[in-house]
Amino acid sequence: MVLGGGLTGMLAAAVLASHAQVHIVERDLLPTSPAPRKGLPQAQHAHLLWSGGARTIENLLPGITQQWLSAGARRIPLPTGLVSLTAQGWLRRWPEMQYLIACSRDLLDWGIRQQVLTHPAIRLLTHTEPVGLSGTAGHVTGVDVRDTTTGDIQRLDADLVIDATGRGSVAATWLATLGLPPVAEEHVDSGLAYATRIYRAPPGTAHWPIVNVQSDAQAPVPGQTATLVPIEDTQWLVTLSGTRGGQPTREADEFLPFARNVRHPVVADLIADTEPLTGVRLSRSTVNRRRRFDLLPTWPRGFVVLGDAVATYNPLYGQGMSVAAQEAAALRDALNRHGLGDPGLARRLQRTMGRLTQAPWAMATGQDILYPGAVGPRPPAATRLLRGYTDRLLRTATGDPVVTRALLDVMTLSAPLQRLLQPNVAARVLLGPVQPPLTGPPLNPPTRHMPSGARSQARSQDSARGDGAGS
Repeated sequence: MVLGGGLTGMLAAAVLASHAQVHIVERDLLPTSPAPRKGLPQAQHAHLLWSGGARTIENLLPGITQQWLSAGARRIPLPTGLVSLTAQGWLRRWPEMQYLIACSRDLLDWGIRQQVLTHPAIRLLTHTEPVGLSGTAGHVTGVDVRDTTTGDIQRLDADLVIDATGRGSVAATWLATLGLPPVAEEHVDSGLAYATRIYRAPPGTAHWPIVNVQSDAQAPVPGQTATLVPIEDTQWLVTLSGTRGGQPTREADEFLPFARNVRHPVVADLIADTEPLTGVRLSRSTVNRRRRFDLLPTWPRGFVVLGDAVATYNPLYGQGMSVAAQEAAALRDALNRHGLGDPGLARRLQRTMGRLTQAPWAMATGQDILYPGAVGPRPPAATRLLRGYTDRLLRTATGDPVVTRALLDVMTLSAPLQRLLQPNVAARVLLGPVQPPLTGPPLNPPTRHMPSGARSQARSQDSARGDGAGS
């Protein structure tokens, strides 16, 4: 029984279908096209599927990448297709080291549903919501569900219940009702709000890069960012963000001025002469939250919590979907190794989920806690000691392809955090960048198809760039 028909739930169902009949319990009616889903309001903002997550999903659902691309998604090489101002300077656009899939979240989810729901062992129950677990503190045997149209409640028995209900999960309450102890929670809140607007991409920009201006968490001011993502249907999705004291608003006439006042106005210059296709959509659901199910002294057989129900991260880091994919792969590996009937399966899996959240949690919260007014525990001493090294690593990455590769390997969740500490990387970090810093965004000629506000910037970059990539 899989609770939740989002990305995490669909991937879990795909894995389970090789071992049992699977029912997906979903409150909403899922769209049959790449359209918005009621239970996923954050889908309207920028979503980047890093190569670590994309490879994992492709392994779980062979052919899914081509399905996304055929529907209009773009495979963008990194850092070749990335114009990014990090806290320490502009990255160079060297030949491909990693990649990401860029499109709307609606298209990503639709592609996965198209594959998963055709499996003969999977049944989708819509207009149905879980209201509690059945069983005992030692063994969950099913779930009680409510029909949202009639209000009727029935009990559905299952050998394994997967909670993939997302950030709104009440699994901790359900477990307490069965007699388990409270679940510890961790929170880090930078007060981030983000606002998104979609624009019509100008003619001739079919291969336009992602453009991103990051904040500098070390500066004693609110962190503000601007990101432009080319998506399907010849559109640019632009997301702005700001932490406590510097948030964007939903007012359309304030969108462009906010983009112009981040650390560099390149995104504002690009959209200044383009046509907006939507109003401004605002979200404040950005708190980093981790529920430590993995630390409970006992855990019931037959119940596992995955995805955002375990941990949610500041969406600016783009980690949630890739972590969910890795969790589904861990579920597959555990089932193949131990089988559905193994009494220790659920406890073993829940501890694995805790380990999989460690690195993305450290990356997200280690930055977010630095912003003015951030709420949450201060990072441990070891994290503070590494901060100076991380700053130097980012600075070195602006002019050293070996360090850039290591950084992208970790950012895309293609390698563990320890990759940044390997001897060959650490030695280059100590030496510093081997090329001088870029003086502006590496938007390369030809510029005849660029929005007019950005042309003058692009023409002035050649002398300091040395990145060798097309626009």
